[in-house]
Amino acid sequence: MKRKRLTLMPAIALAALSLMVALPTLSGMRLYAASAERYVNITVQPGDTLWSIAAAHASGGDVQDAIDRISAVNHLHGATLQPGEHLRIPQ
Repeated sequence: MKRKRLTLMPAIALAALSLMVALPTLSGMRLYAASAERYVNITVQPGDTLWSIAAAHASGGDVQDAIDRISAVNHLHGATLQPGEHLRIPQ
């Protein structure tokens, strides 16, 4: 009995075909780096609340969204702030 030899030709042909299909798709993609986020550093004053600070820096946007971003950046676990505390405010 003769055994057929397995050749690499079908595997090479399949790889070439896959490359011909994938390259046009990949070449049309554009990668963009995220823009660097800017911050303002503030010191909490007596009477300041997270809401009042967020409202002052929301620039006409959603205050709740500003509160969420400030909380995330500063790793706050509640809304209580202490006078003298330093916060980074995303712009």
